[in-house]
Amino acid sequence: MGALNCWEYYKCGREEGGINALELGVCPASTDNNNHGINGGESSGRYCWTIKGTLCNEKIQGELADKLLNCINCGFFKLVNYEEGREFVLIEKKTLNK
Repeated sequence: MGALNCWEYYKCGREEGGINALELGVCPASTDNNNHGINGGESSGRYCWTIKGTLCNEKIQGELADKLLNCINCGFFKLVNYEEGREFVLIEKKTLNK
């Protein structure tokens, strides 16, 4: 198995077909293919800190500026940063220009 995506790491069940997708909605990180491959992830699964509408601490998160400080303290964020090392992508220019 390759690098874990956020929904695999947290076992939140919000990926398409996941056990919580109907109740909580499908997580946009699992369906946003604009960031596929960033940090070795599927869809936006290893770039979730840039995606509006992810579920963190049982709350739906907003825009990047509102959530980034929480995300940099996240265990998954730290894992991706460690695993990717010098190749780690925090924020791409195209993300800032959205």
